[in-house]
This record gives sequence, C-alpha cells and structure tokens, in this order.
Amino acid sequence: MLGFSQPFTLTAAAAVIVLLTCVLSFNVDQKNSLSFEGPLDDLFGYSVQQFENSEGKWVLIGSPYSGQPRYRTGDVYKCPVGKRNNTCVKLELPENTTIPKVSEKKENMNMGTTLVTNPSGGFLACGPQYGYECGDEEFISGICANVSSSFQILNSIAPAVQKCSKNLDIVFVLDGSNSIHPWESIVDFMISFLSNITIGPDRSQVGIVSYGEDVIHRVNLSQFQNSAMLQDFVRNLPRQGGRQTHTFLAIDTARKEAFMPERGARPDAKKVMVILTDGESHDNYKQKEVIGKCEEDGIERFGIAVLGAYRRNSAGEEEVENFIKEIKSVSSEPLHDHFFNVSDELALVNIVDSLGKKIIALEATSGNSTSSFEMEMSQAGFSVHSSEDGVLLGAVGAYDWNGTVIVQTATETVIPENTQFYDPKSEAGYEGLAGYLGYDVESASTPEGVLYISGAPRYNHTGRVVVYQVKNDRVVVSQILKGEQIGSYFGSVLQTVDVDKDSFTDLLLVGAPMYMGSDRDEQGQVYVYKLDQKGRFVLTFTLKPVKQSCCTAHSASCTNKNEPCGARFGTAIAAVSDLNLDGFNDVVIGAPFENDHRGAVYIYHGDGKSLKKKFVQHIPAGGDGEKMKFFGQSIHGVMDLNGDGITDVTIGGLGGASLFWTRDVAELYANMTFDPVKINLQQSQYQCTHRGHKSVCVTTTFCFHYLVKSHQKDPNSAADIRYTVTLDALRTNARASFIDLESVKSERRSAMTLNIKDKEKKCLNETFMMSDRPDFKDPFLVSLEFGLADEDSGPVMDGSLSKFINKTIPLMDCGTDGKCVSELSLKAEPSVKSMLIKAKAKDKIDVKISVRNSRDSAYNSKVNISFTPNINYVKVEPKKECILSNMTVECAVRYPFLGQNVEEHFTVRFETNASHIQEKIQINLTAMSDSEEQSPSDNRVEISIPVKYEAGVLFSVNRVDEHIVVKDSDQYALKNNISGITWEEINLTYTVEKSGDILTPPLLLTVMYPHLSPMKNKLLELIYSSTSPGVNCRSSPRINPDKINPAIKPLKPKKETLSDYLLMCGETECASFKCSIPETNTSQVNVTFRVWKPTFIESAFSRLYLMVNGTLRIENERLIELSSNNNRRNVKIQVSKETVGGIPIWIIIVSILIGLLILALVIFILWRLGFFKRKSRDYSKEEMAD
Repeated sequence: MLGFSQPFTLTAAAAVIVLLTCVLSFNVDQKNSLSFEGPLDDLFGYSVQQFENSEGKWVLIGSPYSGQPRYRTGDVYKCPVGKRNNTCVKLELPENTTIPKVSEKKENMNMGTTLVTNPSGGFLACGPQYGYECGDEEFISGICANVSSSFQILNSIAPAVQKCSKNLDIVFVLDGSNSIHPWESIVDFMISFLSNITIGPDRSQVGIVSYGEDVIHRVNLSQFQNSAMLQDFVRNLPRQGGRQTHTFLAIDTARKEAFMPERGARPDAKKVMVILTDGESHDNYKQKEVIGKCEEDGIERFGIAVLGAYRRNSAGEEEVENFIKEIKSVSSEPLHDHFFNVSDELALVNIVDSLGKKIIALEATSGNSTSSFEMEMSQAGFSVHSSEDGVLLGAVGAYDWNGTVIVQTATETVIPENTQFYDPKSEAGYEGLAGYLGYDVESASTPEGVLYISGAPRYNHTGRVVVYQVKNDRVVVSQILKGEQIGSYFGSVLQTVDVDKDSFTDLLLVGAPMYMGSDRDEQGQVYVYKLDQKGRFVLTFTLKPVKQSCCTAHSASCTNKNEPCGARFGTAIAAVSDLNLDGFNDVVIGAPFENDHRGAVYIYHGDGKSLKKKFVQHIPAGGDGEKMKFFGQSIHGVMDLNGDGITDVTIGGLGGASLFWTRDVAELYANMTFDPVKINLQQSQYQCTHRGHKSVCVTTTFCFHYLVKSHQKDPNSAADIRYTVTLDALRTNARASFIDLESVKSERRSAMTLNIKDKEKKCLNETFMMSDRPDFKDPFLVSLEFGLADEDSGPVMDGSLSKFINKTIPLMDCGTDGKCVSELSLKAEPSVKSMLIKAKAKDKIDVKISVRNSRDSAYNSKVNISFTPNINYVKVEPKKECILSNMTVECAVRYPFLGQNVEEHFTVRFETNASHIQEKIQINLTAMSDSEEQSPSDNRVEISIPVKYEAGVLFSVNRVDEHIVVKDSDQYALKNNISGITWEEINLTYTVEKSGDILTPPLLLTVMYPHLSPMKNKLLELIYSSTSPGVNCRSSPRINPDKINPAIKPLKPKKETLSDYLLMCGETECASFKCSIPETNTSQVNVTFRVWKPTFIESAFSRLYLMVNGTLRIENERLIELSSNNNRRNVKIQVSKETVGGIPIWIIIVSILIGLLILALVIFILWRLGFFKRKSRDYSKEEMAD
C-alpha cells in the first residue's frame, strides 16, 4: 500500500514554485495539490487516469515494474480522492488477468504500462510484455485487463495470443555412404541439435533414417522419452555405408514409413524432415514424384548440402552447382529459410543454432514461416485507444516489429495483414523495418465517419503517422504524415482534440519528444495539424519547450548530471476539458526530462478550432529529483474531482503522481472617467481650495464589474478587489495630489480594497487637485492597477483581460471657452538656390525656419520636415528636441505649446548625399499642433533646389610628352632609297577610374591626333588599339588604312617647310576615333601611334611638337557633368632633326663677309668721332730721366 500527503507542493521552495519569470501562472493551482507517492524503481506514476464510480472518485496509477527486482509483473493502484482512508491500494490485476489453456509467462508482463478509461465506465490496463510458451519458445503477445467500474476484471483481451501449432515430429534422413568423412562430425552435429530441443510425448519427437544404397530406420519417433536418452544412442550411431547415394529412395521411405503411427507419429503433429547428404543422388529421376508426394503429405523439409567430398576430390564447378541445385529441390520454400550448405562435415556444428531456431519457430507460426514472426512478439496493448465502437490495440512487435493496430470489438477481432499499412510498390522494403507501428493509437471523429490514427516512430528512422479507415475488415490508408528529423520519434505520441466541443475533431497533435535542438539536445517538439473539410490533416504550427541549458561534466553548478539532456517535450500529450472556462478544450504537454530530469508540464488554451501558440502556464517539478523523476511522464484531466465544477489535472512522474486542483476563473472589468475631461486652469467652475491652495480639482470615477465563470456558482460568493491609483504616473514629481489623505499612502498614490459580489457592478470616486502653476512638458497620466486581493485561494483573474488602465488628461490653457484655436504661420529659406554636388564632398545646406503663432496657444506644436534622400539631416540650431525617422525630421517648437504672438526661429542643417541622384533637392515643411488651426494655408512651405552632380571620374594618360629625333642614318637611308629608317612608336594608355559614391554614367572618349601635314604628308599613323572588357572603340578604320609597311618600302614624301612650332588639330588635318566606356570601376584604352619619319626628313624644320588630344564627355549631361579640369588630357610629341655633314661652305663665306663689313663699320664710326686725330702727350726731361 502507498501513502499520500495533503496538501502537497511539488516544489521544494517558493522560488521554485513561481513559474518562469516571463510566464504568469493561471488557474491550475500549483501551491495546493494532492500527491501520491510510490517506489521510483517500480515506475509508480508511469501512467495515470482519473476515475469515478459509485464508491467515489479515484486516481488510477500504473506501476509497470511492480515486483522488481526479481520480477516486473506490474500492477495498477487505486488512490481515493476526498476520503478519510487515503491509502492507495494495489488491484492485483496480474493474478486475475489470464487466458485459459495457455502456458502463461506473467513474471515480466509490465501491467499498468498502458492505462485508459472506457466509455462503459470501466478501464483497460495492459501489460504488453505478457508472454506464453509454445514448445521451447516464449512469445510476447501482450494482454489487457478489461476492468469494470467496481474494479472487477470482466475479461482479458489478448488478440495476439495464438494456439500453439501442432507438436513437431522431426525425422532426420542422414546420408551414411562411404563419402561422408569423418562420420563423427555427423554424430556431433546430431548431439548439438538434440541438446537444444525438448523431447517428450507432449513435446517434439525425433526419428532417424540413414541411407546409402539401402534405407535403414535407426530411431523411431516415439522410441525415446527425452533428449538425454536419444543423445546417448546417437553417440554410437553407426555409419550406413555404400557406394551409391539413393537420396530420393530414402526421402520416400521416410515419408511412407517413418511418419507411420506404428513408429510413433502423431496425427496432430507437424511433420518435419531434415535431409543431410554430401553428394548428388543416383536416383534423382524420382525427384519430381517423391517431392510432390511430400508436399501432399504436408511435410516441411530442410535440406543440408555438405561439400566436403567435392572439395577433397577437387570437383568441377558444374558438379557442385548440380549438387546444390538438387538439394534445393528437396527443400521447402522459401529456400533462404530451408536450405543450408556447409564447406565440409566439420562445419555442420556452425548451423545448429540457425537450423534449430527455424525448426522450433514452426511450433508457434502458422504455415511454413520459419524466420519472420507475425503476431508472436506483437506486444499488443503497448498503446490503447477506447471508444464506443471498440478498442484499438497498438502491437509494435507484430510482423518483426514493423507493428500493426488490432481492432477489437464485441463481435470480432480485426488483425490487419502486414502489407495493409504500406504500399510495397511505392515504398522501399527497408523503410518499414522495425517501424513500431502502433506505438500510439488515436481516432478522429469527422462528419463522414471515424478516422483511425497510428504512429510508427521508427519508420525510415524519421517516423510517420498513418491515418486510415477500416472498411470490410481491411485497412484503407487515407493520409501519411511524415517526420522530418532522424531519431526524433515522430509519431510516438498522438492526441486528437475537439477544441470547440462540437463532437468533431479539430486538431491532431503529434509528438516528437526526441527532436534534437540546435545544441544536439533532446528538446522535443509537438506538431499541430488541423483537420480540414476534406478530412485531411494540415500542419499549422509547432510547439516547443523552454530551451534547456544542458548540464555537462564540465558544468560546475550542476549536481545531477543526467543524460540525455533536454526536455523531451511531447512525451505525454493530453486533451483536457476546458480548464479556464472559456468554452474551449485545452491541452497539457509533458516535458519529463526538463530541469535535469525533474520534469515539467505546459498548458495551452484552446482558441476557436485551434490552440494558442504560447503556453499559458508552465508547471515545473520541485524537489531534488531523487524521490521522483520525469514529472510529466503521464497526464490526464477530464473530471472534476473536488466538486467545484471545474476539471482537475493529474500529472504523473516516476515515483509519484500529483492531482492539481483547477481554480475558478473570474472576469474583472474596470473603467475610469474624469470630470472635467480636460484640465483648463482658467475654468473657475472646477476651482477648489485645499490647504490654502486654490487650483483645478478633478473627480475620478472608478467602476468595477465582477463575474465568475464556473457553472456551480454561489450567489452569495464575494471577492475582495485591490486597486491602486497613481497620479501623473510618467513623472517623478507629480503635478497633482489627492485631497482625501486618510486612505492613501502618499499624496499621489491611492491603494484601496473593495468587496464585490458575483455579477455586481460597483463605482467609487476619488478627487485630486492640480498644482497651481503646473508645467505642460509631459501628458498627465493617471494609472489604475487592479486585481483580486487573495491570489492564493478562490477564483483567478482571467489572464486574457487587462489588469491596468492608463488614461491621459489633456492639459489646456486656452481661455474660458476651453477651445484652443491657433494661427500658425511658417517661413523657411534655404542657404542656396542651386547646387553642383561633388563626389565625396559633403556640402552643407542650411534652412532658416521661422514659426509664429498669432492666436491661442498651440499645444504640442512642431514642424515636420520631409526631404529627398539626396541630402541627410545633420542637426538643428539652436538645439531642439527633434526626432529623425527615415526621411522625416520632426522638431518640437516651444513644447508643450507655442504661446500667443510668440515667434520661434531655428536653423536645420543638411548635407548632400551623392549616392542618391535626383533632379532636385526637395524639402517640405509643415507646422502643426494639437490645437484647432484657423488658417492652415500658411502652415506649409515647399523648397525645391535644382541640382547637378559632378561625375566621380579620374581621367589620366600614362605619357605626358615624347621626344622623337630624326637621325642622320634615317636621312641617309631615305636619301639613298634604302631600308634602314628607325621607326618610332608612341604608346598611350588612357585610364578612367570611378571615384566617390556618385553613379558614373556611360562615357565617350574621343582621341584626336595630327594626321596629315599641309602638303598631305603623313605625320602620325594609328597602328594598334586595345581596351579593357566592356569598352567599345571604333578605331579599326583608322589603323594603317593604306596597309603600308614602311620598314620594307619607305615612301618619299613631298618637300615642305614645317614652320609651325606646334602642330595641333585646327591648324593641320587631324584624324580621330571614339570609344564608349560603360559604368565600371576602371576602364582603359591603349593606343599605339607611328611617327611618320619620311615627312620630317624631307621637311625643313629644326624642332616642332605634335599634339595628341584625349577628350572625355558624358553622353547625357542632363543630371551629371564632368569637371572642366578633368575632361581633357593632351600629350605633346617633340620632333627634332640632326644636321647632315657639317656646316655648308656658303654659310662660312657669308659669315666672313658679314664679319668684315661689321669691322669696317666700326672703324668708320671711330674715325668720324675723331679717334685717330688726337695729339700724343709731351714728356719733360725729368720724366724722361725717370
């Protein structure tokens, strides 16, 4: 017997009782609950059900490991609710749950694993590990006890229990010819086989026939009473001998004689023949006739081919194939179960276990199935769903653990065939292997009929759910729901929900409790499917738990480091009756691994025909996780167990279960009004005096309306409401105070309690006074907070209703009429009238703004400024409260109001934004306020500034100047008409690079160069051009148009005098070509010119310059233009000539004559000046003597 305690709190401390901080508890009472405790090792609490009968109300608790450690028989406990004798009593169901004429194995049946109530007032308790013996085999079929409302077992349901097939009469046909070697290996094989089989009159019997050329009966079927006696005989079994092998004679003899009643054969026993031989027979012509008669007699045949003699004699491949083909022909189908071959006699012992299992399996399976179990290991009752039509039993072990669902009604049992739940034509055979179909079962009610639902959580490793109908005892699959994550166990838990109580299913919830989270932890997930009008389930959303912080070996703060980590949310899903009394059924989901395996549950409220996606209550398990674990493993909530008319919820874990009372729900509505509705300090009728101060007083009226939702209401029930009123709630220091200070804790806050009855409406008043000179900076906000005074007992406030009311009272100062009519006028002037916006430049634009009000105060006055994205807002001067939102700035003007005849000036600064190109800068300004405007026409100004953008382009050429010298050798080669002129080439590279944020449009590069002299002699010749990708140059016609190779045959030009110092376009004939340059970061144009030297050799000059001009322009200059100093690049090519053969003689003679003439001229001038007529000086004697 198990005890319980009351009241019971799941949590160990108040801090743990409180839900997660982000979730407020609702009406499932966590503080006052009824708990039932039991051994954790017995898995007490694994399943729970609420139950009611004539004796009272109960909680049924399954304990599937009860009886451990020796046995795990399991059982169910009935725990009374609301009685003095509060003791849980074991029902002793395993003792009285039985199937007659079956060798039962109940020791580990796990009774109580599955527990469900049924519409008849009783319940079903199942032990899916219930087994029975057939011969030497034990099969796990499962069983359920159908228990009445008075706890009496009405009958046992075990549809998978089958009558054991006939006992086995096994005859060995042994080849004893001389080729068998060593014979002792045959003896060892027989002894090994016999040691694994039980022999007796009511069990299996074994006979032995040996053959060579003849056939001898060595052992009759009934000759030995047990295996030991037969083994002693076989140890001395003699070899038959013989040079020939008459296999088919031996088979036919065994068929006709060994299975005779005189030799011990039993008419109801299954006939089995094992043929062992090492060579091809000499009478295989009898094969068809002999095997046909064996089939007629129903003899199951196993063939063993021993290849030792073939290996020893090095037989050919064809001989071996013929031998194997013959032994296959004597074996029953399917061959992979009935045919064996071994390399030699010594290897026979390796097939003993396999052969023995296949033969013994015939004791329980019907037909010739020896390897594939059907219902023998079905574990029927692993899951159960009970309805008016009958019972659905999940049998996960059926068909080699592919699983199935058994339909049990009062008149028949329907066990679907293995292939009925999947289509072998469209599904790969391996997908359904060990799929565990029947892990959970449910049904859905639709206007067109009932849909059955079953989960297969291991199907194709991702799991799936099968929706089907049963028509004419056959399964008709209508829909497949597939899991998405390997190993998530999608479909292990199913729950249908009729949310709106119209008797038709609205939702299907599918649990995937092992769904891995982002940290590879088993958080779990629940898929919510909605049943549409076509009878198909459509996924609408998924539910997830609060993410767990997993404990690891390195977590210093963790004490219980249990694995696996996570929540396993969705291990249990229960549709519960309307908890919050809103007219919709609700759902409770268990997460037993949450909080280091302590566990928790989540409550979701119904909403229309669906669920609210956010859980409304989260109930965690408390304690240290030692006495009880996995809280939320089982859930049930369909009954009112304490008589208050509201459904209560039972939650089980391992080691205990708890009954949570659901509290009533109350609706509390509140309203708040003011008189006056606006505060105008100039309105005398609302003036009052308090403590010597005179100001406006406001009367606040609070009204409350209280309603209780439950149907069992006490008309005299009442509740205390607590409410708190706060004045000027947005301010640290209030601009008002309550007049009546007797019931308040402070001048600005009033806290009161009010008693109110169900359906009653109560109102009360509070008066407060404004300060005599309040400021108007913030709105005047009055806050009302209200709720039920007692939160631990009685009804709970409806969580969907607000518990706060915040109302603002306008503060006005607009004269005695209380009506504010302002007259705002706005002026704005920009600092520029037009602009050229340059790349990387942040040019400033100042807008001077003036706002004037000519009438009543303009409350909440402001200027709204919107602007185009080609400028950015910078600041306002003087500093104001401005809010920037996208392309709009809103600046307060003398907040909270702009008074009468007051004018405000300020400047808003913008800067250009070259990344956006528009034809103009547009700035729209509007002055506005909360007051009524007399004439809004002058409240708006529009500023439009036309703009152009300077393209962000860097234009350069790689060569600034070139110097070409016409050498003596060039002149000589041309003069003597020989090849040898050194041709000069000029390579130029024009580069265009993007600079800045401004979009660079397509550009056009024009290159012009002097091409012909005045006498039509060539000056420069274009011989090559190349470009970067995307650039298109139309230069091909200009490249060596005459196809001349001057290095081979120089041409003599006409003689002329090139007197111009600079040869450029306009003064001489030029050629040109153009290149289109797309928008890109960098583009290049490479050109090569040849200087036409013959022209310069024949021409008279000493030095001159050729000018090559590159010009860049924009094809469309409407918005974008190039800088004047960034659109032209010139390259000067200097050409000079060396003198041939020294100075000419005539130049020397002319120079001498000119020199003599100059000398004569100088002498003449000196003579005319009297230079040659001057007297010489006379010297004295003394001077002479000196």
